[in-house]
Amino acid sequence: MAATKAQQKAFLDMIIPIAQRQAKKHNNQIFASVCIAQACWESGWGTSAKMVKANAVFGVKVGKSAWKFGTAWKGAAYKTGTTEYYDGVNPSRIVDWFREYSSVEDATEDYFDMLCRCQRYKPALNRSNPADCIRAIVAGGYATGPKYAEKIIGIIKSHNLAWYDTNTYTPTVQTGTTAPAGYQIGKTYTLQSDMYVRKSPAGDHIDFEELTADGQKNGFADKDGYAILKKGTKVTCREAQGKWIRIPSGWVCAYSDKKIYIK
Repeated sequence: MAATKAQQKAFLDMIIPIAQRQAKKHNNQIFASVCIAQACWESGWGTSAKMVKANAVFGVKVGKSAWKFGTAWKGAAYKTGTTEYYDGVNPSRIVDWFREYSSVEDATEDYFDMLCRCQRYKPALNRSNPADCIRAIVAGGYATGPKYAEKIIGIIKSHNLAWYDTNTYTPTVQTGTTAPAGYQIGKTYTLQSDMYVRKSPAGDHIDFEELTADGQKNGFADKDGYAILKKGTKVTCREAQGKWIRIPSGWVCAYSDKKIYIK
């Protein structure tokens, strides 16, 4: 099922500032727009449950040597099916290991580390435009899908992503009348107390098993099996509604009239 416009917007609000930070950190050798578009395509605009749970929005495989190009990937992995086009035409269904991350920020940093440090992607660095950049990335072996580069270029053009290669974008949450100013989509915050995670703002609690892999490492189940994230857990804001913000595992309350729970 194709992502809705609302899902696309929410994903862009989350990934754009992250991509821009990492592009700048890596001296803009790879265009932020290419990074954004690949994240959109690889994760189905953030709708791929397995990828989102593992913060693996770029679909980077572990690789035979499990090489670490930087420090963002800590070695965690998950196994899933995928389709490859080894001859560029015919699909082959395989099962492989993919890199799992603690956050989308780490996934994005590892993406840039890989492209900027791996010899086979050297021709993609410092290109004059995003189209040449993604074509060189594909030529380096990033993807085997038919017309992969054209699909990424299409996303860049249809969503005017090249604008973000030269213009800073830091979207601020639409706060309404009561939500405090300052929560930013894509920014990481810290829980100030143990927090239940819910399926929707003020909605039902989620079960512990529904937490992301990172959430399970930083959480526990109450006596009924409901998920609780521990005080001190780092969370990334993906959306906000009133007093509630959406993080990778679900929704958590940001503050009450007397206390701030996330800052």
